[in-house]
Amino acid sequence: MKFCICNETYQEWTWNDTCRSASECGYRYIEIAPFTLAPDIRSLSTEAKADIRATAARYGLQIVGLHWLLVSPKGLSLTGEDCLRRAETADYLKALVQLCADLGGQSMVLGSPAQRRLPATTDGSEQSRIEIATERLVHALRPALDEALLRNVTLCLEPLPAPESDFVLTLSDAVSIVRQVDHPSLKTMLDVKSASADVAPIPELIKQYISLIAHVHVNDVNRRGPGFGNTDFVPILKALMAAGYAGPVSVEVFDYSPDPVTIAQKSLDYLNHCLHSVPAG
Repeated sequence: MKFCICNETYQEWTWNDTCRSASECGYRYIEIAPFTLAPDIRSLSTEAKADIRATAARYGLQIVGLHWLLVSPKGLSLTGEDCLRRAETADYLKALVQLCADLGGQSMVLGSPAQRRLPATTDGSEQSRIEIATERLVHALRPALDEALLRNVTLCLEPLPAPESDFVLTLSDAVSIVRQVDHPSLKTMLDVKSASADVAPIPELIKQYISLIAHVHVNDVNRRGPGFGNTDFVPILKALMAAGYAGPVSVEVFDYSPDPVTIAQKSLDYLNHCLHSVPAG
């Protein structure tokens, strides 16, 4: 199983020091939040991107992909009223696909709840807002998806429950859009914290939707790392293994205490312990 660490865990650390520490903790895979590289990734030169990839490789790390895609530049929107802003966001998403491929990554997690809010409508009905948001989202995704197909990258639409998001709240919601778009480069992903808010248990969600799950984020419901709370990851890893999942399983936290090294090391130790606790067969 490809256990990864998300680089923003190392708040304020340099890329070199982040890679060194992640490698020392035992990771062989790392995931990048693009805003940690540059406010606008289009400013990164070919040489800069090559150096990012080479630095990871120097510490025995493979970059699996990107997440937190639209944090910067400020003002991006996939579903807002301004069609020019939506077009700009579509262009930026396409540039992110190119960055992901240039860094050797193969998956991009599209969460970005602030950039996919439900728009206002004249009648104000929830259904109208969802339909308009879906239409705008799908239109904005097309250029990035076509580029992703050329660059061997998969875009993963991330379900995010309320109050964090008001659109694409569950795996069922995400799968509905993925099936509607019907593009080989669009899938969804599983985030343990978010999926814990679903009605169905996570192992059941994995079994039901595994054919469309291309990425996994592991975190406790308390927003900390695996092993820092009460979420039992043994049945989750068991379900992933039973389903034949072989993609990234990335530690992503939203509470950065006590420190990045402790988070990274304890999370990986706990995940390996869970993995070894999964009954054979």
